Parts: sequence; C-alpha cells; structure tokens
Amino acid sequence: MSVFSHRLSRKLSLSIMLMAIPVFMLSLGLFYSQLRYLIRQEAIGRSNSILRTTIQRVSNYMTTIEASTNANAWLLEENFRPDSLKLITQRIVRLNPNMLSCTVSAEPDLFPQYGRYFSVYTLNDGDSITTVMETDYAYYDKAWYKTPLSSGKACWVDPFIDYTEGAVNHNEAVATYCRPLCSPTGKILGVVATEFSFAQLAEKIIATEDTYPNAYFFLLGGDGRYLIHPDSTLLFRKSIFTDTDPRKNADRIALGHEMTGAKQGTMHVMVNGKLCHVSYCPVPGTDWSLAMVCPDAEVLSGFNRLGYVIILILLLGFVGMAWLCRNVVRQTIQPINRLLMYTQHVADGNYNEKIVHTNKTDVIGQLQNGFATMQEALHEHMGSISRMADELKMRNEQSAREMTLAEETVRRKTLFIQNLSHQMRTPLNIILGFVDVVQDYVVARDKERDSQGKAPNGDLSEISSMMKYNAIHLKRMILMLFDSSSTTGAEELMRDRHDEVSCNDVARESIELTEEHFQGIKIAFQTVVSDSLHLLTNHLYLMRSIRELLYNSAKYSDGKHIRLLVTETTASVCFIVEDVGPGLPEQSDDLLFKPFVKLDDLSEGLGLGLPLTKRHVLSLGGDLTFDPNYREGCRFVLELPK
Repeated sequence: MSVFSHRLSRKLSLSIMLMAIPVFMLSLGLFYSQLRYLIRQEAIGRSNSILRTTIQRVSNYMTTIEASTNANAWLLEENFRPDSLKLITQRIVRLNPNMLSCTVSAEPDLFPQYGRYFSVYTLNDGDSITTVMETDYAYYDKAWYKTPLSSGKACWVDPFIDYTEGAVNHNEAVATYCRPLCSPTGKILGVVATEFSFAQLAEKIIATEDTYPNAYFFLLGGDGRYLIHPDSTLLFRKSIFTDTDPRKNADRIALGHEMTGAKQGTMHVMVNGKLCHVSYCPVPGTDWSLAMVCPDAEVLSGFNRLGYVIILILLLGFVGMAWLCRNVVRQTIQPINRLLMYTQHVADGNYNEKIVHTNKTDVIGQLQNGFATMQEALHEHMGSISRMADELKMRNEQSAREMTLAEETVRRKTLFIQNLSHQMRTPLNIILGFVDVVQDYVVARDKERDSQGKAPNGDLSEISSMMKYNAIHLKRMILMLFDSSSTTGAEELMRDRHDEVSCNDVARESIELTEEHFQGIKIAFQTVVSDSLHLLTNHLYLMRSIRELLYNSAKYSDGKHIRLLVTETTASVCFIVEDVGPGLPEQSDDLLFKPFVKLDDLSEGLGLGLPLTKRHVLSLGGDLTFDPNYREGCRFVLELPK
C-alpha cells in the first residue's frame, strides 16, 4: 500500500511538473524575448537621443560660426579696405574660439596696387592669432569662393585642405562657411570665409559625449567620404563604399546610401565582424550625415547578464515547483490512500470492512461517500442475490431431475417407435411379397384367359395393385418414422460419403422407381451435364432425396407435367424437380421443412418427407430450397457440391 502511494505521488507530481514546466518556461521565454525587445528599443531610443543631442551641439557649433560671420559682414562691406579687412578678420577670430580661421578675398583687380589677387587670412593656432595678406594666392577657382558668388547667398562648402595645397593632413581638415560681400550699390566686393577644424569638433563635442563605452561617431560627407572617424587612415581618403563587397557587406552599402541620401533612422550593420547598432541623422544646413555606432553586444550587455538571472530563476522555479507539487499531491492523495486501504481490505475478502462516510465536499470526499453508499447497496444487493441463487439452485436441481426424466421418456419413446417400425416392416415385407405373387398369378391368369378368348379378371388385378400401393405407402411412412427417430443417422451419413455416383444415372434410377410406384405417371428428364460427371456422395440417401421430391410431385400435381432437370454451376450440381398443379399456399415457405407440420390437415402423410429430405441433403453437404418465384406448381432445387 505504501509503495503504491509513493508511486502514485511520484507519478502525479511528475505529471503536474510536465504540465507546469512548459507553461513556466514558455512564460519566462516570452518575458525574456519581450525584455530583449524592450531593451533593444530602449537602446535605440537612447542612441537616437544621444545622436539628436550631438547633432544639436554640432549645429550650435556651426551656428556660432555662421552668426559671428554674418554679424561682422556689414563691417567688412562698409570698410572694405586692406587695413580695415585685417583688423576685422582678427576681431572675428578673436571673439569666436571655435573658429580656426577667417579669410576675406577681394574680386580680382579690385586693389591693383597689390596685384590681381588680394586676400587677408587670419589663423588661430591656439597660442596666438596670426594675420597675413596674400597677393599671389590664386583663389578665384576655389569652391569656397565660386559657390557663394554663383548662388548669391551664404553656404557651407565641402570640407577641403586649402592651405596645404593637396598634402592631406587630417588634423588640419576644415569646414568652410562662406558668404558674398557687396557694396551699398550691389557690386560684388569679394567673399568672406570662416573655417573650423573637424579635429577640434571631434575632440570638443563628439568625443566628450556620454555614450556606451565602445561606441563611436563618424561623419560622412555628401560623397560618402569619412570626415570624422576614430580610424584616422580613413579620413578624407576613403568613403564608406571603398573596398566594400556588395555581396558580403550589403548592409554597409545600404547604410551609406541612407546617410548620403540625407535620411534618418537606425540599422544593424556588421562592422569588423561584429553586429553593431547604427543610428544616423543628417546635419542641418549641410549634406553631411552623422552616425553613432554601438556594438550590439554592448547594447544588450545588461540583457545578457540577465540571462544568468533567468537561469537562476529557472532552477529555483523548478525546485520550488517540485517541492510545491510534492506537498500538494501528498495532501491530495491522503484521502485516496485511506479509500484505497478500505477497498483493498474488501478486495482481500473482508466484506465486513465498512467504508465510512466523510463530511468533505471535494471530489475525493464525494468519491468516498459514493463508495460507502455503493458498499451499502452492494451488501443489500448481495443478500438479495444470495437468496435468489438459493432459489435458482433449487429450481435447477428440480429442472435437472425433470430433464433426466424427459430424456428417459424420449429415449423409451424412440426405442418403442423403432421396435414398432421394425416389427411392422417384417409383415409388410411378407405382404408385399404375397402381393407380388398374387399379381404375378393374376397376370398369368389374364394371359391364359386372353389366349382362350376370355375376358381378363380386372377386379382381382386392381385389388392387387391397390394392396401393393398401400403397402408401399405404409412401408415408406414406417421408414420415415424410423429415420426421424434415429439420432445417429446424420452423423453416420456425414462419415459414409464414399460412393462415386453418376448424376444422370441416379436421376434416371429415381425416375424409374417413381414410375413403378405410380402407374401411368410419366416424368420428363432433361440434363445439361454429361454422363461422365460423377459425385462423391452417399448413393442411397441421394436417391431417397430425389425420389421423395418426385413422389410429392406425382402425388400432389396433375401427374402429366413432372420434370427432373440436372444442371451445374462452377462449384455444384443442381437437381431441379418441378410440376404443374395447385402448388403451395402463400406464406407457407417457412413451414415446409419443419417436421410433423402438414399444410393441409386432411391430406395423407406424416409431415416428415420434406424435413427428412432437407436433413439428408444438408448431411450430404448440400441444400434443398423451394423456389417461390415458380407460380405454375412447385419447384424444388437440390444442390450438391461437386
């Protein structure tokens, strides 16, 4: 009992665990995936916020330079003289610490005393401010000079390294804000250009931004060139599309097109073999685009650490569920154990072990009360069954005694009928022999009287024929009684089927014997089988069966249209006997083959002919059927297997 209880407890606990663990893991997995999504979204929001703040700082940085340049443009236009230009440029650079340099270039030949070209250049090198007048610097074809003159308004031009004349130095890469200068009459005087250093911008603004530890910014120009990047070998020399395999780095190419197209958004890009989260945004007023790159593992570092917490929660959850399931199941199956103990005592034969009722209303309590009620009902019912069994036993004993008496009575009756039939057959055979002698004598006397010219004695011949007919009919009925009283005839017939009988010969033999018994009867014979077709059967009982069918047709038909037809199928041979006459009453088919049943109580016979014939045919392995579709008389089909 204890072992069973422990097994049941373990099975129930295991079943509950198997149902609870998937739900627990699924819930935790959904929480884990949702948390991952939320952390990623939070990282995207934080990245975008940092990027927007940085863009705002860059914009403010550039706006300061724009404002300083625009604020002093009117001084330059009103005092467009070499000495005044020098002082004003110094003032612009000195008042704006973010500005690297300021250049004012006059239209060619505007100051012929200095030559064709004249420009004033003021540089802030950190320690001092230097101003020089350049007279041999051909600036007329420079972008920072041509662009504002052609557009007629201030603008930012693409970064360049003007004063190194092509010697690329990323520390001196500058961005230029230029504006055309006009006289009060509208005449173009020249261009003022102010510059700031990308290195200074990266150092003072971008590099000091509070981002993820390994995150960094890079700035792309309108053609995709790197203007700001931690890898100095890429600055101004390469673009984001340089050395990029379209098949392996499709994400980087897509990012480049997004940034050069002045679009804003976020993407996941493989950078140096690591998946990174990239937020990008265009810089207002320029065709530049600023991006912040943060490794995805760093964005999800807190989430990855959370994985260990999840594993710990799983382990603690499994242990907690196992402990809880064990206790709950143990508390739950205690009433079941008590109920099992009661039922086990009852099963061991202690029927007097009473299952008590309980006041609990839960399922187990209802089950125990149900068992208790069932036990009470069973006790009452078993008492009733015991009483009925005693009565039934007495009745069975009485029935057995009566059955024994009935069997003895039937045996004696059968023995009496057989003895009587045997004793009657002997004198009948003598009478038949005597009738044959008399008939032979009558035939001889008739021939003698005929030879003497006298009339034959017909009365004596008719009497002898009638005696013979009735004697044969009586002998046939005695044989039927003897055959019906035999209980071993069918079994003997089943064993004794060793005669090889010709189908056509046994049919002819049956017709001949029937015609001898019924004087003046003519039976037509038709066959579709050859004389070589034989059956392995019992010759006597087959002939008796066919003769009985012919006897009934000769007795109850018009005696003129009796036919015996022999046909065959693939597996059987059929003997069909049909006649023309009154036939059988309707709805009497089910009574044909019942013994001692006569369809006409006034007719001759015992009601045994067709039932005995049916029994003999079945014992021969075949069947006898009545054709209800034949309406001109009667048709019986005797079918035997080949």
